[in-house]
Amino acid sequence: MTLIDDAATGTQYERLTTLGEQLRRSLDGAYADERAEARATFPTENLLRDPELDVNQSRTWTLERLRELDERGFGHTGVPDGPDAVSDPLTAVLTFEMLSHGDLSVTIKSGVQFGLFGGAVTNLGTEWHHEQFLPGITRLTLLGGFAMTELGHGSDVQSLETTITYIPESDEFEVDSPTPGATKAYIGNAAKDGTMAAVFGQLIVDGKGHGVHTILVPIRDDNGDDAPGVTTGDQGHKGGLLGVDNGTVRFDHVRVPRAMLLNRFGGVDDEGSYVSIIDNPNRRFFTMLGTLVRGRVCVGGGGAIAARRALSIATRYALTRRQFPAAGRPGGVLLLDYLTHQRRLLPRIARSYALGFAQNELISALVKVQGGEPSTEADQRDLETRAAGLKAVSTWFANDTVQEAREACGGAGYLSENQLVEMRRDVDIFATFEGDNTVLMQLVAKALLTDYRKEWSELDRTGVVQASARVAGEQMVEATSVNLVLEKLADAVRRKPEETTLTDRRWHALMFEERARHSLESLARRMRAASKSGGDQFEAFNALGEHVQFVAKAHMERVILQAFIDALDECEEGEHKQTLDRLCSLFALGSIHDQRAWFMEHNRISSSRSKAIGEQLDVLCRELRPHALSLVEGLGIPEEWLGAAILKA
Repeated sequence: MTLIDDAATGTQYERLTTLGEQLRRSLDGAYADERAEARATFPTENLLRDPELDVNQSRTWTLERLRELDERGFGHTGVPDGPDAVSDPLTAVLTFEMLSHGDLSVTIKSGVQFGLFGGAVTNLGTEWHHEQFLPGITRLTLLGGFAMTELGHGSDVQSLETTITYIPESDEFEVDSPTPGATKAYIGNAAKDGTMAAVFGQLIVDGKGHGVHTILVPIRDDNGDDAPGVTTGDQGHKGGLLGVDNGTVRFDHVRVPRAMLLNRFGGVDDEGSYVSIIDNPNRRFFTMLGTLVRGRVCVGGGGAIAARRALSIATRYALTRRQFPAAGRPGGVLLLDYLTHQRRLLPRIARSYALGFAQNELISALVKVQGGEPSTEADQRDLETRAAGLKAVSTWFANDTVQEAREACGGAGYLSENQLVEMRRDVDIFATFEGDNTVLMQLVAKALLTDYRKEWSELDRTGVVQASARVAGEQMVEATSVNLVLEKLADAVRRKPEETTLTDRRWHALMFEERARHSLESLARRMRAASKSGGDQFEAFNALGEHVQFVAKAHMERVILQAFIDALDECEEGEHKQTLDRLCSLFALGSIHDQRAWFMEHNRISSSRSKAIGEQLDVLCRELRPHALSLVEGLGIPEEWLGAAILKA
């Protein structure tokens, strides 16, 4: 592959293998043209930060790089710059993904400034807020933070201690941190660059609490000094993302004008009374947080890009590095010719493709809900559930994969000049911010239980009897709203599954469906029994924690397989479709093999079939080995962007 500059147009293009180009276009999916244009115009002269820069130097470099990118059209794109501009969720997410091809501090700095701070103003504010603040936010003259997390309250946003109290005598709000636990913590832009924060706290009007709302509070003056009543702190050196200035913020009865409350969904009117277009407090709270779902879509996509970068480095290295002479190979055997090395990398490449197809479908759902297309509350709930689950799955995968890629490059992988250790440091926190992954998977499981209860409640009496009989027989209740393609495929082989081949997509569908449905049904039964026992309800749910996580992960595996099958259906016949078909089998069998104990314990596969799956994984890896270069080309990371010294030797 060669990256070529077109002097006439100022763009870049690559010379790819034919298969690599076809795979990339398939993986880019419906957004192939937009992603290709972004690759061609993305400024790469200053792509990666020098790992030897200290914290202060890293912060300075990161802000300068962000300004440079914004000037070149890769900053606030997708975020409106005034009251008449329109928010563009598609461009915002695709830009975040593109930034993730480079230094991740820049990516997150951009996400804090435009996605979180700018997103809060855009989605929670009114036209007045848009007019007053969005121009400065998008031009990087008003740098701000997203002050939600507190030392005493991370994922538990509803229990935040910061107070936002209306003072009728002065028509102001008073923002206060009543306890040390109310200190806002880990806030990007808070330690150094930010002059304002979107602060989340409990709104109190006339002595009555109205739940969590958001208000804009100046935190520094133009000289960089703390605003009156505000105390900021610097959280200093971190495990990664050194270019992001995370800090703490405390408020001591800070007064701000009433207009600073972001009151799209609720605020105080001219008479000093609380008003809201949403009567139910819980619904209002989740509506406010739901407008910020874009952040999870971005972070999951960014994590997946980091995994692709790591796999691209490790695979390209394995195609050049030789170890130990062997018969017929006196110069040594290429790393990727070892089956054990293939098993380290190729199944992860297959999962990268699978996650990419799932991300495409998630982006489509986001565009439908936030991009002006007709949508329903059910669409919004499904988007939130899918975004939470895919963010967790993708960022867990990123952390595991970057580590595996580092190890696959041996000692060379441990050198900073080869980027993997820096990437590993930076992507680590992706599993925590925008929602702790374990908590997000709890949200997924709770949403599934809600849908499950609704499904049963809508059955008539005959349907309940029939469904109960199926559950008792450990068979499936028919899917009524999702995964109909998988259900149809599964039905075709349900009676004699072990007579199918291991690469039969219908059998994959059956295994994924049964794992997801059976685990959900058994969780529902256990929770129903616990609720009737009259004991400690928290402890009853607490005891089911591992089961809850399993249900959520099984559901997400089903969602991802569905996306892969949908993408295959869109492919024209040819070598790239055959390659994608093998990748899909590698992903599906890898998922089953990883949890073969569950499938054997629940009599879904025999011990002999379990062994055969492992052997089939070897076969698929050997079949895909000749296409390894094309596979990583398809992942979409130009070789010159990887910045790894081992690839330049």
